[in-house]
Amino acid sequence: MDAQTTNELNNLAAARRTPSRPAATGQPLTHYHSFFHELLSWNNPRASGIAYLTVIALILAGRFLDVLRWGFKVSWMILGVTILAEIVGKVVLNNGLATQIRPRRYYTVPRDTLDTLIGDVHELVNFFVIEAQRIIFAENIPASIAAFVSAFISYYLVKLVPYWGLAIIGTTVVFFVPLIYTSNQELIDEQINHITELVDAQTSQVKDVAQKQLDQVSALGKQYAGDYTEKVQDLLRGKTPSRQVIVRPDGKENDFPSPPVEEPSKSKSETVDFPEVPKEDPTLAEKDALPVA
Repeated sequence: MDAQTTNELNNLAAARRTPSRPAATGQPLTHYHSFFHELLSWNNPRASGIAYLTVIALILAGRFLDVLRWGFKVSWMILGVTILAEIVGKVVLNNGLATQIRPRRYYTVPRDTLDTLIGDVHELVNFFVIEAQRIIFAENIPASIAAFVSAFISYYLVKLVPYWGLAIIGTTVVFFVPLIYTSNQELIDEQINHITELVDAQTSQVKDVAQKQLDQVSALGKQYAGDYTEKVQDLLRGKTPSRQVIVRPDGKENDFPSPPVEEPSKSKSETVDFPEVPKEDPTLAEKDALPVA
């Protein structure tokens, strides 16, 4: 490892410091926020490249190497060698070989080292917990959009790509998208600003149209409310509402016949003259009328 690589790795390790800018809730962020920002920004390209290759190697090793089985194999081989050496030494030399190479004091983890390790694990866990909440509650809208697109695409890719392949794709995207952005930042920012202006213009136009429609509906509602209020007040005062005058398109009132006010009298054509009922017997009257012989 050359001096430049060592210097970049030291710069990356020194980047673990708590950011001065807190979260939207006022909580301080973890020092891993600065660490991963420095790592993914490729300010130290060799250190970022080594980190990327290390992650990819671990994913491939977990897929193609039976690490757990190899661990068991190494364990029984080491234990078999030490036990055999101890027994053979006591039989042949009256002193076990494992006893002779045993350290005078067993190694222990210093409390400071353990506290530092636990503190780093605590900070790392809080980094993922805080970032997940910041993405869910859209504190950083571009990051939330990127997470949404990634989750949406992964939902369909998981049916076609195995998990280890999906992990490699995700790692590659996380490492190289910031590199592409920093390399073409001017062009990308120009396109983003252009799209933002178009969206703002369309949004403003939609707002204006909606406001006009709202004003019209509000004015119409006020007019109807005033008319109904006036009618209700007239009813409460005992007045009948005035007859509505219908106006024709030419501006003149419709000439409808006025309703009759008085009861119409019966006309002569409608009067029927029935004959009077005779008071005398018609047979007697005929006899009186005959001449006497």
